[in-house]
Amino acid sequence: MYFFRHIPFLKAILLHSITAFGGPQGHLGMMMKTFVDKRRDVTKEELMEYVSFCQMLPGASSTQTLTLIGYKRGGITLAVTTLIIWILPACILMGILSFIVGKIGTNNLQTSAFQFIQSMAIGFLAFAGVRAFKISVNNLITKMIMLVSTICTFLFFKTPWIFPILIIVGGIATNFSNIRIPQKEKIKPRQIRWTNIWVFVLLFLVAGYLSETARKQNWENRKAFNLFENFYRFGSFVFGGGDVLIPMMLDQYVARPTAQKFVNTKDNIIKIEKNELLTGAGIVRAIPGPVFSIASFTGGIALKKEGRRKQILGCIIGSVGIFLPSALLVLFFFPVWQYLKKYVVVYRALEGINAVVVGLMFGSTAYLLKDIPIIPVTINSILNISVIGGTFFLLLFTKVPAPIIVFICLFLGWIF
Repeated sequence: MYFFRHIPFLKAILLHSITAFGGPQGHLGMMMKTFVDKRRDVTKEELMEYVSFCQMLPGASSTQTLTLIGYKRGGITLAVTTLIIWILPACILMGILSFIVGKIGTNNLQTSAFQFIQSMAIGFLAFAGVRAFKISVNNLITKMIMLVSTICTFLFFKTPWIFPILIIVGGIATNFSNIRIPQKEKIKPRQIRWTNIWVFVLLFLVAGYLSETARKQNWENRKAFNLFENFYRFGSFVFGGGDVLIPMMLDQYVARPTAQKFVNTKDNIIKIEKNELLTGAGIVRAIPGPVFSIASFTGGIALKKEGRRKQILGCIIGSVGIFLPSALLVLFFFPVWQYLKKYVVVYRALEGINAVVVGLMFGSTAYLLKDIPIIPVTINSILNISVIGGTFFLLLFTKVPAPIIVFICLFLGWIF
């Protein structure tokens, strides 16, 4: 009987999951139309508060916002059901894509309809950086943080801990200023139940322990444990959505395996070809649902050589691993948000973190651009540069939907 009274709401979530194109910005407009204006599940003020709160957490912001709408309507059970219905269509589609790309083969991607999708993905990343710059970098300290983060990301892209280190340092740096967002009111101490937060931390530690143990002892299914730890870590640290997740995956699965310490060893590290990962990063723009569903594709590609069953398992691990921290954080932190948001240290730290995220996107764009062949000048090299620039300017100066850009690039790859 519990779910029967929520069927209309769940049907609305399902419809939203198969029609919500355009990433978090497009998702917000559709949520406003469906869940505020049409269904009145939440008020406009509540929805904007949810969006602001989710922007302050790592993870998939659109997914977290929808989860909170379900939480308001029916508690944790409905929130989890909402989450599953929202992510399932996109994860299934991206999981299927991993089989298609795997069957085409890495070498054939360069001559298939997917050949310009990788360049298009770089254009998307550059646009995301410019858009985030306008929002997050607006004073001297954030400009310095962004610049340092850009340089460090470009120079140390293969260093696995460069991203979390930059995020921590950026959050600390902006707390040295007393100019921005002064805290005037005295906050009364309040007892907070932190038990649920430790569930999140415990899962993080257990995943890390099992992954490292599997690596050292060379377990037969070690890649599965490694994958879950990777994606759980991504979901726990990614501020800024899918545009930041993609560079982190490029670092983990493309750049890091080519580091000298791994090249000269027989360490069975997970490695994905750059053109495969960027193909997924491009195609995910053409499907409805969360951009984080690229984790389903990446998990499948990571285990494609292990057989079909293991590849399906990789898709599932990617999906669960990336969305689980988002759900845990939003459901556990939201009840204490009204208390925590009064502390100005949170706002100041986020100012630095957001500046680091911008630098991360710019540095990753530069890192990927260096591998685009310009010399010798050929039709293919000109087309790749044109696709990067065309994607960037179409997104920046026009209202052409992202799926249309993807289909144009697929068409170019098909005719050339």
